[in-house]
Amino acid sequence: MGHPYIPNSDPEIKRRMLAAIGAESVEEFYADIPDSIRLHRPLDLPAPLRSEAELVRHMDDLLSRNIPARLSFLGAGCYRHHIPAVVEEVANRSEFLTAYAGEPYEDHGRFQALWEYQSLMGELLEMDVVNVPTYDGFQAAGTALRMAGRATGRRRLLLVGPIDPDKVSKIVDFVRPDHDVEVLDGTEDGWQTADLVVGADVAAVYIEAPNFHGVLDPALPSLAERAHAVGALLVVGCNPISLGAVAPPAAYGADIVCGDIQPLGIRMSFGGGNAGFIATRDEERLVREFPSRLFGVIPTVVEGEYGFGDVFYDRTSFALREEGKEWVGTAAALNGIMAGVYLALMGPQGMREIGETILALTRYAQERLSEVPGVEAPNRDKVSFADFVLRFTGERTAAEINTLLLEQGIQGGLALSDTDALYCVTEIHTREDVDRLAATLQEIVK
Repeated sequence: MGHPYIPNSDPEIKRRMLAAIGAESVEEFYADIPDSIRLHRPLDLPAPLRSEAELVRHMDDLLSRNIPARLSFLGAGCYRHHIPAVVEEVANRSEFLTAYAGEPYEDHGRFQALWEYQSLMGELLEMDVVNVPTYDGFQAAGTALRMAGRATGRRRLLLVGPIDPDKVSKIVDFVRPDHDVEVLDGTEDGWQTADLVVGADVAAVYIEAPNFHGVLDPALPSLAERAHAVGALLVVGCNPISLGAVAPPAAYGADIVCGDIQPLGIRMSFGGGNAGFIATRDEERLVREFPSRLFGVIPTVVEGEYGFGDVFYDRTSFALREEGKEWVGTAAALNGIMAGVYLALMGPQGMREIGETILALTRYAQERLSEVPGVEAPNRDKVSFADFVLRFTGERTAAEINTLLLEQGIQGGLALSDTDALYCVTEIHTREDVDRLAATLQEIVK
C-alpha cells in the first residue's frame, strides 16, 4: 500500500509514472551516485517526537554539543570575518528575510537591494554583469565553466590547481554531460603554471586567485594570453575580500570571474553560509549564457518611471523551462543582500584596509610559525592571502597535531596529508594569536 498523502508511493501510480518515462525502476534515477557513498540500508532514525516541547529539548541537546570557533586557524574556503551589526539588522527585516520569490506583487525593495548588490560587486570585480547569487561558490564555478563551454562550443576544460578536491569533485559532476575535465593540480615537483600549454580544443582554463593553498600565482596574466591565443576563455575563481588590495581578475584578462561571497559579511554557519557569484563583461555572447537571474533598472508601464526587474529573462529556465540552459531554482538572495550591505559599509578604503591587513598578517604568520623547530612554511617565498600551508617534519602527523591543539583551545588547519595542513588568518586574528599558536606548536611538535 502507498502512503495516504504521497500519491507517487501508490504501486500502480508509480508503475504508470515509470512507464511514461521509460524507466524500469526508481533505482535507475540513482545510477550516477557512486556505490562507495551509497548507504545500502535504511536510515537509522530515532523514534518520532510527539510534542513541540520534546523537539525543543532534543534540539537543545544537539546544539549544546557544538564547540564555538574561538581561536580558529581553519579556513579552506569558509572564513571568520568581523561582521558589522547593521549587516544582520538589515537582513532580518521582514521584507528581506521572509521574501521568497520577490515577484512585483510581493516585492518591497528586494529587487532593488539585489540590484545594488550586483552593482557593488561589479565595481569590486571591475566587471559589468553580476548574477543574483547561486547556492555556493562550487556551483558558481561549475556554471561558469558550462557558460564558457556554450560560448566556445568546445568540450575540453583545464583546471589548474591546487584546487579544493571537494570543489573539483563538484565541478566534474556538474559539467559531466557536456565536458571532459583535465586537472593539473599544481602540486607536482617542478610543475609551474607558466609551463601550461593550452590546446586549440580547450573551451576554458580555470584557475583560482588565490588558489586553494592561498598563493597568488604570478603566471596568471600570461595564462590569459595563452588561453585567448587559441580562442579559449579564462575563468578565474577568487576570494572577493582580497580585491581591495589585489588586482581583480578582469585586470589580467579573465573572461568570467566566479567565487563565494561568504567572506563578505556572512557567518560561517557550520560551513553553510555560502552564496556564489558569476561576473562577465557586458558582451552578449557571455551574458546570454547566464542561466541565473540578472536584475537591472527597467522602464515601467508608466512613461518616465523606472523599476527594478529581470534582464534578458528569456535566457532562464523560468521562461523556457525544460529548454533552459541550466535549471535555476531558489537563489541565495538573502546572502547577496547581506554582502551588498557589507560592501556599502566598507567602501573602497575599507576593502583596501582589510585586504592589506590580511596580506600582512598572512606573511607574519608564515614567518613566525616557520621559526618553530619541526614546522615549515613551504610557500613563504610567494605572496599568499589568508590561507597558507604548514609542513610538519616531526613524528606527529598534521591530524594528530590538530587533536593536541584542540585540547589547548585552538582549532588548527585543514589536514591535507600526514605532513601538511592548510592554516588561515583573517583580520580578526592578532599577532598575539599567531604567537600563541607558535608557542603551543613548539610544545606539541617537539
